[in-house]
Amino acid sequence: MSTAPQWVGERSVVSVERLVKTFDYKTAIDGVDLELEPGHIVGLVGANSSGKSTLLRHLVGIYLPTRGSVRVFGTDAGKLTDGELARIGYLHQEGQLLEWLSTEDLIRYVAAHYATWNLELENTLVERFELDRRARVGVLSPGQRQKLGILLTVCFEPELLLLDEPASALDPIARKHFLDLLLGIIQNQRRTIVISSHILSDIEKVIDHVLVMDRGKLLRNCSFDDLLEEFVKLELRSLNGPLPDPLPLEGALSIERNETQAVVIARRGDRDWLRIGGELKCRIELRPLALEEIYPLVLREGVRP
Repeated sequence: MSTAPQWVGERSVVSVERLVKTFDYKTAIDGVDLELEPGHIVGLVGANSSGKSTLLRHLVGIYLPTRGSVRVFGTDAGKLTDGELARIGYLHQEGQLLEWLSTEDLIRYVAAHYATWNLELENTLVERFELDRRARVGVLSPGQRQKLGILLTVCFEPELLLLDEPASALDPIARKHFLDLLLGIIQNQRRTIVISSHILSDIEKVIDHVLVMDRGKLLRNCSFDDLLEEFVKLELRSLNGPLPDPLPLEGALSIERNETQAVVIARRGDRDWLRIGGELKCRIELRPLALEEIYPLVLREGVRP
């Protein structure tokens, strides 16, 4: 059973209901419900084979549901018109480019298909990504090919932008430029971005909503702020003598300690941690967890009731 949709409304860009996808009796998507509305950057998090790429491919009609339904812009994703597809930008790590063309010729070829092509943005990205317009696509490095793929996907200003591992081959400076680009794009409230990435430290800088998938199930579908509030890191330092053993901390998920200090990961809840610190005769400092620390905790808990 999947988590219930969080963004339900008539303005939904994406509406997924009870989606199931099987391949040769193997379930890749297992009963996913999802609603996405404009104006959000959504982080799609999960390990390989968790169902992330399969879900994204349903949104552009590459895959059709075994059961359930997927609608984009109010239309069955398998029946999207050319006009509706022109409102979607889809970039995945294994995307193929026309290798015999020069970078410039490929850009012009793609741009000719979109009346919305933003030439100013193209020029900005060519300079920022240090792309050589004369270079043949086939000799570009993996990082340069990924930069070119990003340019081709965003410059026609799609309303729905689907990015599947878009920055895996980028160096740190290029990744920063890319994240800045996403923040610029989302300033237009008509747009929606879904980004799948293994680089959790990057995407947590830009997302405002998060989807966590594991083995085809949607474990979390919530605002990023809500996910951050689920867990907390506690740093305890004794004020007088050794800490109690065991520590009487309800909801503790992990404890690393010695006699006078401890680091505890716990469910945040509504506990008065300062009062608890006084009872234990220790000082407690609360620290937020990074997304890469929260992710394994969510996997451990599974689908939230």
